[in-house]
Amino acid sequence: MAKNYLENLLGEGERILLAARQHWFILVSSILFEIIIILIVFVGTIVAVTFAPDQVLLISIIGFVLLLIPLASMIHDILVWSNHQYIVTNWRVVQISGIVNKNVIDSSLEKVNDVKMAQSFFGRIFDYGDVEILTASELGVNAFKRIVDPVHFKTAMLNAKGSLERRENQSKALPDITGIISQLDELRKQGLLTDEEFQVKKTELLTKL
Repeated sequence: MAKNYLENLLGEGERILLAARQHWFILVSSILFEIIIILIVFVGTIVAVTFAPDQVLLISIIGFVLLLIPLASMIHDILVWSNHQYIVTNWRVVQISGIVNKNVIDSSLEKVNDVKMAQSFFGRIFDYGDVEILTASELGVNAFKRIVDPVHFKTAMLNAKGSLERRENQSKALPDITGIISQLDELRKQGLLTDEEFQVKKTELLTKL
């Protein structure tokens, strides 16, 4: 099965932890005007047909053409909203936008310095808000506007950052097992260790990996 655009962005070993979008209020506010225009054109067409029954075909064609304009605009707004995604992976935070031409903004978790979240009164009621990620990269600030469930998004991102830091610290804390085994092998070759002692030490070191 063909991969979607998001899956193609993932690196080896990278996993999606959370995928979010802007709140549905954003979609409704974008298409509300188009919905009103569609209703006006539809009702106007019916009224026009009622008063001019001999021009049904012409009025219907004109009404259909007029309906196509706000309908096309509404479909475009829906596609823009559905293709605007905010992703948290085990490595980074990704913002994707665009229908055909894609715009991707990455913020590596290891470069995230601080996270700012803002929720208005209505934002707390309807569960949306703004999340700003302050990073040490050239991007500086990566802003996610009107995101749904911002508390969950922020928590997922901070948890992913904490997990990444713990893995890095554990990796740094592990000794150079391969290097130690090589040193022990040299001692064995020099006769300072027996083959049995070398195998015992090697087994002990390998169990730490």
